[in-house]
Amino acid sequence: MAVCVNIDKERAEYAIRFIESLKHVKSPWTGKLFNLLPWQRDFVYDVYGTLDETRRRQYQYCYLEVPKKNGKSELGAAIALYHTYADGEQYGEIYSCAADRAQASFVFDVAVAMIDQNPMLKKRTKLTISQHTITDKVSHSVYKAVSSEAYSKHGLNVSACIFDELHAQPNRELWDVMTSYSGDARNEPLWYVITTAGDDADRKSVGWEIHEKASKIISGDIVEPRWYAKIWGIPPEFNGDIYDEALWYEVNPSLGITIDIEKVRQAAQSAQNNEAEERLFRWLRLNQWVALKRIGWLPITLWDKTEGDWNPDDLLGERCYVGLDLSSTTDLTAAVPIFPPSDKHKDWRFITQTWIPEASMKERCLKDHVQYDAWVKNGYMEATPGNVVDYGLLAAGLDAMNKRYKVINYFCDPWRLEYLKQLLPPEVQEKFIEIPQTMAGTSCGIKEAERMFLAGEISHAHDPVGRWSFGNARVSIDGNENKKLMKNLSIERIDPTMALVDALSGAIKMEPRRSVYETRGLRVVG
Repeated sequence: MAVCVNIDKERAEYAIRFIESLKHVKSPWTGKLFNLLPWQRDFVYDVYGTLDETRRRQYQYCYLEVPKKNGKSELGAAIALYHTYADGEQYGEIYSCAADRAQASFVFDVAVAMIDQNPMLKKRTKLTISQHTITDKVSHSVYKAVSSEAYSKHGLNVSACIFDELHAQPNRELWDVMTSYSGDARNEPLWYVITTAGDDADRKSVGWEIHEKASKIISGDIVEPRWYAKIWGIPPEFNGDIYDEALWYEVNPSLGITIDIEKVRQAAQSAQNNEAEERLFRWLRLNQWVALKRIGWLPITLWDKTEGDWNPDDLLGERCYVGLDLSSTTDLTAAVPIFPPSDKHKDWRFITQTWIPEASMKERCLKDHVQYDAWVKNGYMEATPGNVVDYGLLAAGLDAMNKRYKVINYFCDPWRLEYLKQLLPPEVQEKFIEIPQTMAGTSCGIKEAERMFLAGEISHAHDPVGRWSFGNARVSIDGNENKKLMKNLSIERIDPTMALVDALSGAIKMEPRRSVYETRGLRVVG
């Protein structure tokens, strides 16, 4: 439902004046005071000055994601105090929530320091340090810091709630308790998320879930008039120059004020020389949700480094081998054509094509916390009608691939292969070769993929679906160092990566080239 928006400048300025009256000594060594910064002022103005048709605050949920050291915790403490002392609510209940006691104490301690430097507020305050509670003796409103380790589920009547570092919550229980119907008795309840990006490889945390919702609100993919969202940081799929200082300023609104540019330059220098430091730089300095999975198969940085400056049309008519990973019923199905070096290019090149059942896509988006719908909309994935992947459309896609490129062979798990082949022309059927999904069947393809990625001998078209799958992969290794991709051990779906491995497992047996096995005196020819 659309909301009629009104801007109340006086109300916004009132909130700003109160927050600007709060001081906090940022450094005990320099004595430098932290004040409301320009970007924070804009945030407060928008949230408190935007009213709906009833003259109440339009926004009930506010999402702010910003890199570390930009002053988010100080802003969270100031907002908590505004609702405790100045919002006009009698007997208000204000909460700041964190994953653990230490984080909850940090925001609370900042709020206490602000009160200590404000004589007027200090006179109105009853402070109970042991219970992390601040009470305004005038409005009788209470501010309490809680953590997921210790909180009460009963009798909440929230007037304002600030979640600090939502990504660190061990589960969604505290979020659900604090946001589900807990402010129904209030006229203008507000829930804040003030957080940095998370180190969430699984993409299943409540922090990632709310981040994705905020991202879709910002992009316009979903409309939530009661939500206000701001994100500073590079997206998970960012593949640009992370060492561009202009980028640092773009994603750090307090750079040069609360953050010393020289400190960022030093961190960047370390990141250029160490992959672990690069991960921290992306996460903490550029606010990127990271999922490098170095304990898994290959780091996602190898995918990013091998993205080619070419598009699929450049490969029209070229020789290729196609790997297939067929779905059971509702899973993804993927096809990966891989092109050996030719007169036009010296590297191996591959493209990923993925199909998903359309009827279950929305449910899968919610369950997997993955934007399948956005990938379909942007042409990176194809949705087929119904609750299962339509093998008729899949067959048509493979036939089109056969006409678009010079397909030498299709390599595939024998499971469900006969059903698919019956839907294809005879000249395509005869090109299929089975690749058993065993250690012996796929190990050579996995090892060759590792060698190619590490040596920079392979490249791929830009494809967020392929990147996501690549980052999800896990492998199992036997006593003979054979390797196999494991769907049951992997994070999320790995179908495009499975198809890539099938393609390479077959291609290296057909191509007259040096493989990883030749160096051991084992030329693989068939």
